[in-house]
Amino acid sequence: MLVGVPKEIKNHEYRVGLTPTSAREMIKQGHDVIVEANAGTGIGAADGEYQAAGARVVDSAEEIFVRADMVIKVKEPQAVERAMLREGQILYTYLHLAPDPAQAEDLVDSGATCIAYETVTSPFGGLPLLGPMSKVAGRMSVQAGAYCLEQPHGGRGMLLGGVPGVDPAKVVVLGSGVVGTHACHIAVGMGADVWVLDNNPYALERHWQQFQRTTNSVFSTADALEQHVLGADLVIGGVLIPGAEAPKLVTAEMVKNMKRGSVIVDVAIDQGGCCETSRATTHAEPTYMVDDVVHYCVANMPGGVPRTSTFALNNVTLPFAIALANKGAREALMEDEHLRNGLNVCAGKITYREVAEDLGFEYHDAVSALAGT
Repeated sequence: MLVGVPKEIKNHEYRVGLTPTSAREMIKQGHDVIVEANAGTGIGAADGEYQAAGARVVDSAEEIFVRADMVIKVKEPQAVERAMLREGQILYTYLHLAPDPAQAEDLVDSGATCIAYETVTSPFGGLPLLGPMSKVAGRMSVQAGAYCLEQPHGGRGMLLGGVPGVDPAKVVVLGSGVVGTHACHIAVGMGADVWVLDNNPYALERHWQQFQRTTNSVFSTADALEQHVLGADLVIGGVLIPGAEAPKLVTAEMVKNMKRGSVIVDVAIDQGGCCETSRATTHAEPTYMVDDVVHYCVANMPGGVPRTSTFALNNVTLPFAIALANKGAREALMEDEHLRNGLNVCAGKITYREVAEDLGFEYHDAVSALAGT
């Protein structure tokens, strides 16, 4: 199979679909790899490293999309990239379709086989291809929040951990999943007063077993949400419903009544955000103000640390990429139900139920869609 790796073009996105090491592994399996010139610059991988691994460097994304049987990316294809997809081509990347009807429509029209990292599952539970980036984003969320709390950046002028004799900032983490857990690691390490809300008692039990009294865990109700969000200096939104749009836990009315200069870091923004006042931002312009509350809603947070993110991502995406290349999409997807859970669009059909329901598309079972290709 000919595997293509274009340079990412989303604002301030420096990750890359394959590292030189991963490209070498694909080639070792008997496949050809073409990489767009300078695709790996953001992670410190020069074109020569890809060439040394056996890949060929090409001048343009157009050549990648025209020639490749499978395109491996990191972020969802932008409009210009979607226009180059073709029927039967494999697209393997993050998609986050639920809040993005234009992308979903274009992918349906393309006829491509589109596999979303964020909905691939594991026999051990969880979302293994989303996990590494959730870990990165969770850790970055506290760094970003601490920065935004500084007064020159619109915040209350607070040091997250305080100093002896001065209280630390109150950090409220919504969701005790992967994002929330890694946010807590950093927030606790920085000395913040950390509160975690979740409506799953088993998740809260796991959280307590891990953090014990270094954090405060609260069962999430409407009253608890309002009480803790209004009292927070920093709110981190880390909730997730796999494949679906994030629930709007923080209302516009709550934002209006938050402390002046408090901060919301909405990590759930890739899935539409968990705050009613959230809208996607970029690393170039990461924040905006609503009712004197700083909103940090960068939709590709891990892109800010591309070297760490790319290597962590490749560790989990590469085995599936090899399976797709070795067996072809249809056989690989039919054989592996966990990879098949990543199939969001196939042959002009939406094959992920939550995406279809959120966007008003007709849902088609993945097995049936694959059988028709």
